[in-house]
Amino acid sequence: MRNRSYRRFEQEVDISIATLKELVDLARLSPSGMNLQPLRYILSCDPAKNSLIFPHLGWAGYLKDWPGPREGERPSAYIIILGDTEISRSFGCDHGIAAQSIMLGATERGLGGCMIGSANKEGLGKALEIPSRYEGLLVLALGRPKETVVIEELGRDGSIRYWRDAEGVHHVPKRRLDDLIIG
Repeated sequence: MRNRSYRRFEQEVDISIATLKELVDLARLSPSGMNLQPLRYILSCDPAKNSLIFPHLGWAGYLKDWPGPREGERPSAYIIILGDTEISRSFGCDHGIAAQSIMLGATERGLGGCMIGSANKEGLGKALEIPSRYEGLLVLALGRPKETVVIEELGRDGSIRYWRDAEGVHHVPKRRLDDLIIG
């Protein structure tokens, strides 16, 4: 229940490179299709490098008037998950498994984050000089959460759109368990 998508952070709280490596080690030990292990990672906990990553990210599609976290609420660190196309051309769900392992590990360390698939991968690749053999798959934004996220039961209108109330609390509607199980 604590592993939510957080989009605002206590930016001044540092995350060490050692912590990022520990989190990637969790991903390294996770299952991989055919045990190919085609994923590679770029780690960033340096403010200058973080500033190269941030402008290439999309933050909250349903919050149309929100451009993303403001300075002071941005992630302290990022883990960029890449697929090595010299090992495989298809990455299946490996990056999802790896990302969830990382996020669960981050939660256990008192951190939070957001898996971002909505990124300008070409711009990010140029900004970080990522060799063309690596395909950008996901960006994990990490930090100490600075917001409250509340799970709501899906309303009668059936809308799955998350929203923020006047106090900035982030509300996330979820379908009922009985509605998900079909047999």
